[in-house]
Amino acid sequence: MIDINLIRTNPEVVKENIKKKFQDSKLEYVDKVLELDKKCRAYKAEGDELRASRNKLSGQIGLLMKEKKIDEANQIKAQVVKNNERIVEIEKLEADLNAEIKKLMMLIPNIIDASVPVGKDDSENVEIEKFGDPVVPEFEIPYHADILAKIGGLDKDSAGRTSGNGFYYLMGDAARLVTAMINYARDYMINKDFTYCIPPFMIRSDVVNGVMSFAEMNAMMYKIEGEDLFLIGTSEHSMIGKFKDQIIKEAELPITMTSYSPCFRKEVGAHGIEERGIYRVHQFEKQEMIVICKPEHSMEWYNKMWSYTVDIFRGLNIPVRTLECCSGDLADLKVKSCDVEAWSPRQQKYFEVGSCSTLGDAQARRLGIRAKGEKGNYYLHTLNNTVLASTRALIAFLENNLNADGSINIPKSLQPYMGGKTKIEVKNK
Repeated sequence: MIDINLIRTNPEVVKENIKKKFQDSKLEYVDKVLELDKKCRAYKAEGDELRASRNKLSGQIGLLMKEKKIDEANQIKAQVVKNNERIVEIEKLEADLNAEIKKLMMLIPNIIDASVPVGKDDSENVEIEKFGDPVVPEFEIPYHADILAKIGGLDKDSAGRTSGNGFYYLMGDAARLVTAMINYARDYMINKDFTYCIPPFMIRSDVVNGVMSFAEMNAMMYKIEGEDLFLIGTSEHSMIGKFKDQIIKEAELPITMTSYSPCFRKEVGAHGIEERGIYRVHQFEKQEMIVICKPEHSMEWYNKMWSYTVDIFRGLNIPVRTLECCSGDLADLKVKSCDVEAWSPRQQKYFEVGSCSTLGDAQARRLGIRAKGEKGNYYLHTLNNTVLASTRALIAFLENNLNADGSINIPKSLQPYMGGKTKIEVKNK
């Protein structure tokens, strides 16, 4: 949510930003906010005048009573009652208008960074840099579900019976490999001085509304029936929500946290759920990171955060690239975002394995996360980044560490987490 003062002083800047995001249907919201804000401020001014008048008149009543001027005192009392009635009426009108303004403000996209390329959708995202050589081996790389089948690692049939489409059992070395990668990513982040956290896996609606847009919520979140709780789609929501309505001392900044959690997603949309494999599923595990910092430090942290993900994947022998998200591909709260994509030798192209974003003060405004500075309180900036998402990281790992005989090499970085194993052997030939 942007600062309403920006709409008051530079409505055309806000409108131009909406156009860059190809959301022209929202242009009318800016004018509507200005109209409602004008009415609200007029009511506030009237209310302030009435309160000042009431205070003045109340002071006169005591003097008149002392002077035994009862009739005059009663007349002023009647005026005070009338003023109070109007004040109550105005406060109700103000509250209704503010609620309507807030509802519209939460639909207006955040101001994107000047460096963000303008484009309609993810097809217009821009490659920034490649890390590692994207190799295509001489032998054919099977589909990841078939690789997992050969090591006895995937059972979707049983998951279909217990839970339905979009779920899976990971078994044996495949399950151990996922845990090893997450633990490796966890320890990497701890060594970068991020505080390790296991957060709540359910959050209330006020936190959901604070961290994401309504469209994202409807497409992603599972609602717990009969309760004001949602299953998390990603743990940065819990971690950011931890600081809701808090005033943080500047000495405690930046706040850097990394968390483990399962993630639950409806995956509503054109992509749908993957039938055979585990690329797009309802449930996975993830190591995540967040930073809460002063506004002037957010871009520095943004560049550090995505570089950590690149470093982790390179440690797993996976070539990656970074991709700058264009304006039309940015979620409404985001200022700037880039995807980390892993090389798929089977498809001979890159696919998304993580995303790094700075949201400016949008989440902080919605959740009331501020710092206490020398010149008063101010809203902080929030950032988040995928450290490692289990299913997609597993796919990338399998394809890039596969041998011609179906066995899978384990790089040195993971061997301590795999009991010293250097290779996963084929079980089902």
